[in-house]
Amino acid sequence: MDASTGDGVAPRLWRAVVVIGGMLIAWEIAVRLAAIPPFLLPSPRAVLATLVERRALLLRHAGVTLAEIVLGLTLGCAAGIAAGAALAASPAARRWLLPLVVSSQAIPVFAIAPLLVLWLGYGIASKIAMATLVIFFPVAVAAFDGLAQTPTHWIDSARIMGASRLQLLLRVRLPAALPTLASGLRVAAAVAPIGAVIGEWVGAAEGLGFVMLQANARMQTDLMFAALFVLAVTAALLFLLVDAIAVRVVHWVPRTSLRSEK
Repeated sequence: MDASTGDGVAPRLWRAVVVIGGMLIAWEIAVRLAAIPPFLLPSPRAVLATLVERRALLLRHAGVTLAEIVLGLTLGCAAGIAAGAALAASPAARRWLLPLVVSSQAIPVFAIAPLLVLWLGYGIASKIAMATLVIFFPVAVAAFDGLAQTPTHWIDSARIMGASRLQLLLRVRLPAALPTLASGLRVAAAVAPIGAVIGEWVGAAEGLGFVMLQANARMQTDLMFAALFVLAVTAALLFLLVDAIAVRVVHWVPRTSLRSEK
């Protein structure tokens, strides 16, 4: 395979398996040699046994967390793209809204979560809102940057051919912004689980964050690690899905910086 496109999928997966397997072996050896109590750090074998034994519980709560993540990701991306388009299209919007969007990130996420639970309740709505807020900023910034960096001669050519503002946005500026927007969507997919889990930690009756809190209160560290493992796998699969879609949509952009070269 050409070095510009990186090596194949199988070698990358094999390297990941080797690295993760090595970490698990080191973890097992450290627990055994140091005689660490299970309530402080369970062994990988204990976590695996809990995964198998409590799989029904973990899958049920994982479904709730996944729904929160996907809905938050959808709403956050839609709102972020709309905000980025508005900022790029209107100088007045940039003057008034851009400082507000940027300054909103100075508020810690944990400070907003209790208010969302208070306003929206302990159900799924507050977790979706939390994930949406976490996702909104990187997508809005990526959309704005991508739209603002559209080559000037593309815009001039479209205007000469009589393109309207809407046609200019949909047929010229949005395609030009896709590479930058794809990067923002990858970031959104990576941080979406953070918003959902933070919302579950603040107040929830279901979800993987709820399972982790309950397990922590009962000193069931093996269950905490099992829930964390399921959450990590869910987040990784979601990121890979978004990344695969982005690669197909923005297929003309080389990704040598993200892939190993021979």
